[in-house]
Amino acid sequence: MKRIKVLYLGRLEYEKALRIQEELLQLRQQDLTTDLLLLVEHPPVLTIGKSGKKNHILRVPEKVAVYEVNRGGDVTYHGPGQIVGYPIMDLTGHGKDIHTYLRKLEETFICLLQEEYQIRAGRIKNYTGVWVKEEKITAIGVAVKKWVTMHGFAFNVNTRLEDFTWIIPCGIQDKGVTSLQKLLGRPLDMDRVRRQVVDYFCRIFSLKPEPVTRGDLWKLLSTAGLMEQAE
Repeated sequence: MKRIKVLYLGRLEYEKALRIQEELLQLRQQDLTTDLLLLVEHPPVLTIGKSGKKNHILRVPEKVAVYEVNRGGDVTYHGPGQIVGYPIMDLTGHGKDIHTYLRKLEETFICLLQEEYQIRAGRIKNYTGVWVKEEKITAIGVAVKKWVTMHGFAFNVNTRLEDFTWIIPCGIQDKGVTSLQKLLGRPLDMDRVRRQVVDYFCRIFSLKPEPVTRGDLWKLLSTAGLMEQAE
């Protein structure tokens, strides 16, 4: 079974996480590292994908940054209580099919929600992501460069849903957002849910997780001059 390095970066500013992704993308393209899965929580931030429209941002609170990025999709929000995952994976070893990759990301959360929490989640035609009825619980937006992935998913666990009123999420006006906390009526242990995300991700992609530390990441990135960003 193929291995994937898994690293939880903790709470990290979006810009720093983006720089780390960009460097790891190059290292993976050059086959200087194996596949990786970065997990992170961000301070409140808004991002706009390649097909995004700025008028889908309704307001920007003070100290909340907005980034235009190269992933697919429209406007989304990241913030505390949300598990954000950035797989840096070479799809030549995973079927070399972007559509299949997206469906597997969705399947990760559909299975997790059903098997761990008895929540029936699924897909909605023409929309990427995972939905519980008409409300999105996992947003997905990716970029693929020379068959290596970056960006990824954002799973609402204990997320402040009122922060989504700053935007029209993913540019979809007639549907809402939800979180695991809202559906279950209680806050969740983030460490436990993170472990579940890793377990289901690796199961769906037929991978064996290999936990790595920040020190391992610093060592990997030191040749690219990103030691400071990883700290």
